Amino acid sequence: MLKRVFFKHFLAAFLIFSLVSCSKFRKIEKSEDWRVKYDAALNYYENKDYYRAGALFEQILPIVRGLPEGEKVQFYFAYTQYHEQFYLLASHHFKVFYQTYARSEFAQEAQFMHAYSLYANSPAYNLDQTSSIEAVVAMQNFLNKYPESKFRDDASRVINEIQEKLERKGYENAKQYYKLERHKAAVVAFETFKNDFPDSKYNEEIAFLKFMAQYNLATKSILSKQLERYRQANEYYLEFIDLYPGSEYLRDAEKKYNDSLEKVTELAKR
Repeated sequence: MLKRVFFKHFLAAFLIFSLVSCSKFRKIEKSEDWRVKYDAALNYYENKDYYRAGALFEQILPIVRGLPEGEKVQFYFAYTQYHEQFYLLASHHFKVFYQTYARSEFAQEAQFMHAYSLYANSPAYNLDQTSSIEAVVAMQNFLNKYPESKFRDDASRVINEIQEKLERKGYENAKQYYKLERHKAAVVAFETFKNDFPDSKYNEEIAFLKFMAQYNLATKSILSKQLERYRQANEYYLEFIDLYPGSEYLRDAEKKYNDSLEKVTELAKR
Protein backbone atom coordinates (compact mmCIF):
# COMPACT_ATOMS: atom_id res chain seq x y z
CA MET A 1 0.00 0.00 0.00
CA LEU A 2 2.80 2.40 0.94
CA LYS A 3 4.65 1.61 -2.29
CA ARG A 4 1.52 2.33 -4.33
CA VAL A 5 1.03 5.72 -2.64
CA PHE A 6 4.69 6.55 -3.17
CA PHE A 7 4.45 5.61 -6.85
CA LYS A 8 1.37 7.81 -7.34
CA HIS A 9 3.12 10.77 -5.76
CA PHE A 10 6.22 10.12 -7.82
CA LEU A 11 4.19 9.90 -11.03
CA ALA A 12 2.33 13.10 -10.20
CA ALA A 13 5.58 14.93 -9.47
CA PHE A 14 7.10 13.62 -12.68
CA LEU A 15 4.13 14.80 -14.75
CA ILE A 16 4.23 18.25 -13.16
CA PHE A 17 7.97 18.49 -13.81
CA SER A 18 7.49 17.38 -17.41
CA LEU A 19 4.76 19.95 -18.00
CA VAL A 20 6.82 22.74 -16.49
CA SER A 21 9.89 21.65 -18.46
CA CYS A 22 7.89 21.45 -21.68
CA SER A 23 6.33 24.85 -21.04
CA LYS A 24 9.77 26.36 -20.42
CA PHE A 25 11.14 24.83 -23.62
CA ARG A 26 8.20 26.12 -25.68
CA LYS A 27 8.77 29.59 -24.28
CA ILE A 28 12.44 29.44 -25.27
CA GLU A 29 11.50 28.17 -28.73
CA LYS A 30 9.27 31.18 -29.30
CA SER A 31 11.85 33.66 -28.10
CA GLU A 32 13.11 36.13 -30.71
CA ASP A 33 16.47 36.42 -28.96
CA TRP A 34 18.84 33.87 -30.48
CA ARG A 35 21.19 34.21 -27.52
CA VAL A 36 18.48 32.90 -25.20
CA LYS A 37 18.13 29.85 -27.45
CA TYR A 38 21.91 29.48 -27.71
CA ASP A 39 22.46 29.45 -23.94
CA ALA A 40 19.49 27.12 -23.41
CA ALA A 41 20.70 24.75 -26.14
CA LEU A 42 24.15 24.52 -24.55
CA ASN A 43 22.52 23.78 -21.20
CA TYR A 44 20.28 21.10 -22.69
CA TYR A 45 23.29 19.60 -24.45
CA GLU A 46 25.35 19.45 -21.27
CA ASN A 47 22.45 17.67 -19.59
CA LYS A 48 22.26 15.20 -22.51
CA ASP A 49 18.84 16.40 -23.63
CA TYR A 50 19.88 16.10 -27.25
CA TYR A 51 16.40 16.44 -28.69
CA ARG A 52 15.77 19.91 -27.22
CA ALA A 53 19.37 20.99 -27.77
CA GLY A 54 19.19 19.93 -31.41
CA ALA A 55 15.88 21.68 -31.98
CA LEU A 56 17.26 24.99 -30.67
CA PHE A 57 20.63 24.67 -32.43
CA GLU A 58 18.83 24.03 -35.70
CA GLN A 59 16.70 27.16 -35.25
CA ILE A 60 19.65 29.48 -34.70
CA LEU A 61 22.09 27.82 -37.10
CA PRO A 62 21.29 30.14 -40.05
CA ILE A 63 21.45 33.17 -37.74
CA VAL A 64 24.85 32.52 -36.16
CA ARG A 65 26.59 31.37 -39.32
CA GLY A 66 29.54 33.72 -39.70
CA LEU A 67 29.47 34.70 -36.02
CA PRO A 68 31.92 33.35 -33.40
CA GLU A 69 29.14 31.19 -31.95
CA GLY A 70 28.47 29.59 -35.34
CA GLU A 71 31.36 27.14 -35.02
CA LYS A 72 30.15 25.69 -31.73
CA VAL A 73 26.52 25.55 -32.89
CA GLN A 74 27.41 23.64 -36.06
CA PHE A 75 29.63 21.21 -34.15
CA TYR A 76 27.20 20.53 -31.33
CA PHE A 77 24.25 20.29 -33.69
CA ALA A 78 26.03 17.52 -35.58
CA TYR A 79 26.55 15.69 -32.30
CA THR A 80 22.88 16.03 -31.34
CA GLN A 81 21.97 14.28 -34.59
CA TYR A 82 24.48 11.54 -33.81
CA HIS A 83 23.16 11.02 -30.28
CA GLU A 84 19.60 10.95 -31.61
CA GLN A 85 20.79 8.18 -33.98
CA PHE A 86 20.16 10.18 -37.15
CA TYR A 87 23.50 8.97 -38.42
CA LEU A 88 23.29 10.09 -42.05
CA LEU A 89 22.26 13.59 -40.96
CA ALA A 90 25.05 13.61 -38.39
CA SER A 91 27.55 12.55 -41.02
CA HIS A 92 26.40 15.35 -43.31
CA HIS A 93 26.65 18.02 -40.62
CA PHE A 94 30.07 16.87 -39.42
CA LYS A 95 31.23 17.11 -43.02
CA VAL A 96 29.78 20.60 -43.34
CA PHE A 97 31.62 21.53 -40.16
CA TYR A 98 35.13 20.42 -41.15
CA GLN A 99 34.71 21.87 -44.63
CA THR A 100 33.47 25.19 -43.25
CA TYR A 101 35.80 25.41 -40.25
CA ALA A 102 38.90 23.69 -41.61
CA ARG A 103 41.18 25.49 -39.15
CA SER A 104 39.04 24.75 -36.11
CA GLU A 105 40.45 22.76 -33.20
CA PHE A 106 37.44 20.49 -33.73
CA ALA A 107 38.01 19.92 -37.45
CA GLN A 108 39.91 16.66 -36.95
CA GLU A 109 37.26 15.24 -34.62
CA ALA A 110 34.51 16.32 -37.01
CA GLN A 111 36.14 14.52 -39.93
CA PHE A 112 36.49 11.39 -37.80
CA MET A 113 32.85 11.62 -36.70
CA HIS A 114 31.74 12.11 -40.31
CA ALA A 115 33.23 8.70 -41.09
CA TYR A 116 32.15 7.16 -37.77
CA SER A 117 28.55 8.24 -38.32
CA LEU A 118 28.56 6.45 -41.68
CA TYR A 119 29.92 3.41 -39.87
CA ALA A 120 27.17 3.66 -37.25
CA ASN A 121 24.63 3.68 -40.09
CA SER A 122 26.20 0.57 -41.63
CA PRO A 123 23.64 -2.29 -41.66
CA ALA A 124 24.04 -6.04 -41.17
CA TYR A 125 26.27 -7.79 -43.72
CA ASN A 126 23.33 -9.25 -45.67
CA LEU A 127 21.88 -5.81 -46.47
CA ASP A 128 22.99 -3.09 -48.87
CA GLN A 129 26.51 -1.99 -47.93
CA THR A 130 26.65 1.42 -49.64
CA SER A 131 27.01 3.20 -46.29
CA SER A 132 29.70 0.72 -45.23
CA ILE A 133 31.77 1.38 -48.34
CA GLU A 134 31.39 5.14 -47.90
CA ALA A 135 32.48 4.74 -44.26
CA VAL A 136 35.65 2.85 -45.23
CA VAL A 137 36.59 5.45 -47.82
CA ALA A 138 35.87 8.32 -45.42
CA MET A 139 37.79 6.68 -42.58
CA GLN A 140 40.78 5.92 -44.79
CA ASN A 141 40.79 9.54 -45.97
CA PHE A 142 40.80 10.57 -42.33
CA LEU A 143 43.80 8.33 -41.53
CA ASN A 144 45.65 9.59 -44.58
CA LYS A 145 45.18 13.15 -43.39
CA TYR A 146 45.75 12.52 -39.68
CA PRO A 147 48.00 9.43 -39.39
CA GLU A 148 48.97 10.27 -35.79
CA SER A 149 45.48 11.20 -34.61
CA LYS A 150 44.23 10.17 -31.17
CA PHE A 151 41.34 8.57 -33.10
CA ARG A 152 43.75 6.41 -35.13
CA ASP A 153 43.10 3.13 -33.30
CA ASP A 154 39.33 3.57 -33.45
CA ALA A 155 39.56 4.45 -37.13
CA SER A 156 41.62 1.32 -37.86
CA ARG A 157 39.18 -0.83 -35.89
CA VAL A 158 36.25 0.55 -37.86
CA ILE A 159 37.98 -0.14 -41.17
CA ASN A 160 38.75 -3.71 -40.12
CA GLU A 161 35.19 -4.35 -38.92
CA ILE A 162 33.66 -3.04 -42.14
CA GLN A 163 36.10 -4.99 -44.30
CA GLU A 164 35.11 -8.15 -42.43
CA LYS A 165 31.46 -7.31 -43.05
CA LEU A 166 32.06 -6.73 -46.77
CA GLU A 167 34.07 -9.93 -46.90
CA ARG A 168 31.22 -11.89 -45.32
CA LYS A 169 28.72 -10.39 -47.74
CA GLY A 170 30.92 -11.25 -50.74
CA TYR A 171 31.36 -14.79 -49.45
CA GLU A 172 27.64 -15.34 -48.88
CA ASN A 173 26.73 -13.82 -52.26
CA ALA A 174 29.18 -16.06 -54.09
CA LYS A 175 27.92 -19.15 -52.26
CA GLN A 176 24.35 -18.20 -53.11
CA TYR A 177 25.10 -18.65 -56.82
CA TYR A 178 26.49 -22.09 -56.02
CA LYS A 179 23.45 -23.07 -53.95
CA LEU A 180 21.15 -21.94 -56.76
CA GLU A 181 23.18 -24.11 -59.16
CA ARG A 182 24.10 -21.12 -61.29
CA HIS A 183 27.48 -22.71 -61.81
CA LYS A 184 28.94 -20.35 -64.40
CA ALA A 185 28.04 -17.30 -62.32
CA ALA A 186 29.38 -19.04 -59.21
CA VAL A 187 32.79 -19.59 -60.82
CA VAL A 188 33.00 -15.89 -61.71
CA ALA A 189 31.83 -14.86 -58.24
CA PHE A 190 34.38 -17.11 -56.50
CA GLU A 191 37.18 -15.73 -58.66
CA THR A 192 36.08 -12.16 -57.96
CA PHE A 193 35.94 -12.87 -54.24
CA LYS A 194 39.50 -14.24 -54.24
CA ASN A 195 40.75 -11.14 -56.04
CA ASP A 196 38.88 -8.77 -53.74
CA PHE A 197 39.88 -10.57 -50.53
CA PRO A 198 43.22 -12.33 -51.17
CA ASP A 199 43.83 -12.92 -47.44
CA SER A 200 40.33 -14.09 -46.54
CA LYS A 201 39.80 -16.99 -44.17
CA TYR A 202 37.16 -18.24 -46.64
CA ASN A 203 39.56 -18.68 -49.56
CA GLU A 204 40.20 -22.38 -48.96
CA GLU A 205 36.50 -23.15 -49.20
CA ILE A 206 36.15 -20.72 -52.11
CA ALA A 207 38.89 -22.51 -54.07
CA PHE A 208 37.18 -25.87 -53.46
CA LEU A 209 33.76 -24.56 -54.45
CA LYS A 210 35.13 -22.94 -57.59
CA PHE A 211 36.42 -26.34 -58.70
CA MET A 212 33.10 -27.97 -57.78
CA ALA A 213 31.09 -25.30 -59.61
CA GLN A 214 33.20 -25.77 -62.75
CA TYR A 215 32.88 -29.55 -62.48
CA ASN A 216 29.09 -29.29 -62.13
CA LEU A 217 29.00 -26.86 -65.05
CA ALA A 218 30.86 -29.36 -67.22
CA THR A 219 28.59 -32.22 -66.14
CA LYS A 220 25.45 -30.30 -67.12
CA SER A 221 26.85 -28.82 -70.34
CA ILE A 222 26.00 -29.92 -73.85
CA LEU A 223 28.40 -32.49 -75.24
CA SER A 224 30.32 -30.05 -77.45
CA LYS A 225 31.34 -27.96 -74.41
CA GLN A 226 32.09 -30.70 -71.91
CA LEU A 227 35.70 -31.43 -72.82
CA GLU A 228 36.82 -27.82 -72.49
CA ARG A 229 34.92 -27.36 -69.24
CA TYR A 230 36.19 -30.55 -67.62
CA ARG A 231 39.73 -29.51 -68.50
CA GLN A 232 39.11 -26.15 -66.86
CA ALA A 233 37.76 -27.92 -63.80
CA ASN A 234 40.95 -29.98 -63.60
CA GLU A 235 43.02 -26.81 -63.68
CA TYR A 236 40.98 -25.39 -60.79
CA TYR A 237 41.56 -28.61 -58.86
CA LEU A 238 45.32 -28.38 -59.33
CA GLU A 239 45.24 -24.74 -58.18
CA PHE A 240 43.26 -25.84 -55.14
CA ILE A 241 45.60 -28.63 -54.00
CA ASP A 242 48.66 -26.50 -54.74
CA LEU A 243 47.39 -23.85 -52.34
CA TYR A 244 45.76 -26.16 -49.79
CA PRO A 245 47.43 -29.61 -49.91
CA GLY A 246 46.08 -30.54 -46.47
CA SER A 247 42.57 -29.18 -46.99
CA GLU A 248 39.61 -30.70 -45.22
CA TYR A 249 37.84 -30.65 -48.60
CA LEU A 250 40.57 -32.69 -50.32
CA ARG A 251 38.82 -36.09 -50.21
CA ASP A 252 35.62 -34.77 -51.80
CA ALA A 253 37.62 -32.87 -54.40
CA GLU A 254 39.70 -35.92 -55.35
CA LYS A 255 36.59 -37.97 -56.13
CA LYS A 256 35.31 -35.36 -58.57
CA TYR A 257 38.76 -34.80 -60.01
CA ASN A 258 39.23 -38.51 -60.77
CA ASP A 259 35.84 -38.58 -62.44
CA SER A 260 36.73 -35.43 -64.39
CA LEU A 261 39.98 -37.03 -65.60
CA GLU A 262 38.05 -40.05 -66.86
CA LYS A 263 35.58 -37.77 -68.64
CA VAL A 264 38.43 -35.88 -70.35
CA THR A 265 40.02 -39.14 -71.52
CA GLU A 266 36.70 -40.43 -72.81
CA LEU A 267 35.69 -37.21 -74.54
CA ALA A 268 39.14 -36.71 -76.11
CA LYS A 269 38.74 -40.03 -77.98
CA ARG A 270 35.60 -38.87 -79.77
